[in-house]
Amino acid sequence: MSSQELLGQDFADLPALVRYHAIERPDAIAAADPDTRLTWAQLDRLIDRIAARLQADNFQPSDRTAIAGLNSVQQIAVILATLRAGGVAGLITNSATGEQMSAMIADTGARHLFLDAAAAASLAGHPIAANDLISMDDSAAGTPLSTWMLPDGSQPIPITIQPNDGFNIIYSSGTTGTPKGIIHSHAMRWQHIQRGVPAYGPHAVTILSTPLYSNTTMASFLPTLGSGGQVVLMKKFDARGFLELASRERATNTMLVPVQYRRIMALDDFDQYDLSSFIMKYCTSAPFAAALKQDVLNRWPGGLVEIYGMTEGGASFILEAHKYPHKLHTVGQPAPGHIAKVIDEDGHELPQGEIGEIVGRSNTMMTGYNNRPDATKAMHWHDAQGNLYYRHGDIGRIDEDGFLTLMDRAKDMIISGGFNIYPSDIEALLTADPRVVEAAVVGVPSDEWGETPVAFVVLHDQAQAESIKADINAKLGKTQRLSAIQSMAELPRSPIGKILKRELRDQYQPA
Repeated sequence: MSSQELLGQDFADLPALVRYHAIERPDAIAAADPDTRLTWAQLDRLIDRIAARLQADNFQPSDRTAIAGLNSVQQIAVILATLRAGGVAGLITNSATGEQMSAMIADTGARHLFLDAAAAASLAGHPIAANDLISMDDSAAGTPLSTWMLPDGSQPIPITIQPNDGFNIIYSSGTTGTPKGIIHSHAMRWQHIQRGVPAYGPHAVTILSTPLYSNTTMASFLPTLGSGGQVVLMKKFDARGFLELASRERATNTMLVPVQYRRIMALDDFDQYDLSSFIMKYCTSAPFAAALKQDVLNRWPGGLVEIYGMTEGGASFILEAHKYPHKLHTVGQPAPGHIAKVIDEDGHELPQGEIGEIVGRSNTMMTGYNNRPDATKAMHWHDAQGNLYYRHGDIGRIDEDGFLTLMDRAKDMIISGGFNIYPSDIEALLTADPRVVEAAVVGVPSDEWGETPVAFVVLHDQAQAESIKADINAKLGKTQRLSAIQSMAELPRSPIGKILKRELRDQYQPA
């Protein structure tokens, strides 16, 4: 059997695919970071050595590892070795606080924590539930991986992986409270690999600058690896460094979040870089302004695809921006096999074109939240036939062509004097103003109205804040008008670019 035949099956597992690529293309580069480049044969042997050592430590099928660190080829190998040993990869948010990281590690129940110097620095002074600490970068963070794993040529005991076995635990970004561990199965990840493979292939070179603990990254990482392409990792994103790397590596694909696109496109010398090798670019995780999509389409070779969905699963929407330039204000249509509906506050299904909360179902839905059955149940909505849907928590409208326009997170909707106010409407006006770099609108308590909208903005000239407020309010309905505008050097964001509106609400101090 070949790797292509394996990809055509209803189910297989990623470690098996890696083995096939190592046999078929042993000398081709599989993964690279700033320090290391591994061929498929080298990656496969490294995975075996780590998996064999895990099993020698009495690591059993369905056991978990905890993995925390900056992007590296060693981290890729540890993730895949965990799977090859029959386990579940617990991906710890390396950019979280030490307290949060400590809680995530404990939540996985892992005995083995793989980390690097950066993760160790964040965890300093915080309890670590894992018994064994292994440093992926051979730093003093733990036992060096190079000496911990078994010798070259070691083979793990073969494990049969079933579709419903756990693949990974990914922790939510925390924009809506305490991060929850989201469990994905091998079956769900196989669907991601198969669905994405046609856009990649053995000759793909995918630049990834978002962290491996993020589902954003997995959306391009898994199909690149699955199709036998090359993954090139950045440890930390910077706009010019990305362009230099993409040009040097002759990148064909990438996944970026909107703020990264904005920073790249804003570079004065953007047009001097040779990006002609690009075939497709992807974006997800945060609102992607239509004007920015248009700028990317105009100046960056290759297609542009926006993906809207949840790490938990449900329905995903796909916007092929290069095919539907008149729909750039939307996040696209449901992916094949995905079903989405809109419901009201009482959970009743609404007609097409009405505004409400998005719910969705597909064959790519999480197993559940780790150790959080109540939170899992709160995600559920059932239609009249009893079919399970996941509540997305987003407010939107699906038009007559099936394209979804997002309004806001349900929790971000402002109710002022009994009127519903969608922050995205105000944000769209603000970001259309050439004096505004970016903006976020939140609702803050008001004795008179219950809630009132306040804008936090990054401006080219901070002295213009009040004149911008006056100009924007002149374009808004009476109930929508901003009560205040605050200028900031930058908006607080999660590691994958989501604006942390909760932090803005918490720090707001009325004048």
